Amino acid sequence: MDAQTNLKELPIIPAKEAVYLDGPKSRGYELGFAWRVFWQFIKGFRTLHFVGPCITVFGSARFKEEHQYYQAAREFGKRIAEEGMTTMTGGGPGTMEAANRGAFENGGMSIGCNIKLPFEQKPNPYVQKSITFEHFFVRKVLLVKYSYAFVIMPGGFGTMDEFFEILTLVQTKTVTDFPIVLFGKEYYGKLLTLMEEMAEKGTIAKKDMELVLLTDDIDEAMKHIRSYIKDNYKVKPRKRLWWFFEKQ
Repeated sequence: MDAQTNLKELPIIPAKEAVYLDGPKSRGYELGFAWRVFWQFIKGFRTLHFVGPCITVFGSARFKEEHQYYQAAREFGKRIAEEGMTTMTGGGPGTMEAANRGAFENGGMSIGCNIKLPFEQKPNPYVQKSITFEHFFVRKVLLVKYSYAFVIMPGGFGTMDEFFEILTLVQTKTVTDFPIVLFGKEYYGKLLTLMEEMAEKGTIAKKDMELVLLTDDIDEAMKHIRSYIKDNYKVKPRKRLWWFFEKQ
């Protein structure tokens, strides 16, 4: 074949729309962005101000009702309700739904902090209060702000992002030394091995390994959380002062 024939046989690829790397946006755009972020925080504060002390449960949105990790998260929600605390999740399906469901079915308070995604993620039906955020970083602040312990169920990139951000905040004393539970020895075993290698090579302190409890035992996890809260905190009734017209 000649060169002309070869050219004719090549597939025609439509041109992509040009994307310009134009650097910072206009001052008006940046001011609008800052205002939208500020307003998301205010909405979050208004919605969650009176939810009480929370335990946040993180995990995959992909586990179905019959999965062992869904059932474990549901039991965590139940146990959190029995402790008189609020169960907070990302508000979506899977592990999040399971934890909210366990709390809801056992008379506990159940909260969801959802996120706008390209594919629709509706709030699960077991949340008594739900708020949807535009930005992940705003959502993560609210998921941490009201919680006194964190349960990390098996999950994907989002769960890893949340776990390591919380771990970094505790490690650097940016937030109080709250208990962090990694649930699932088989799932998280290699991750803990990697963290141990970090400690051996000096990129983290060996003492940092004490910040995380890896377990398959819900009783052990709740005892770890309970003992920490009992030793360090007393739940004090909050005076109901409405600064931002908070929602009861």
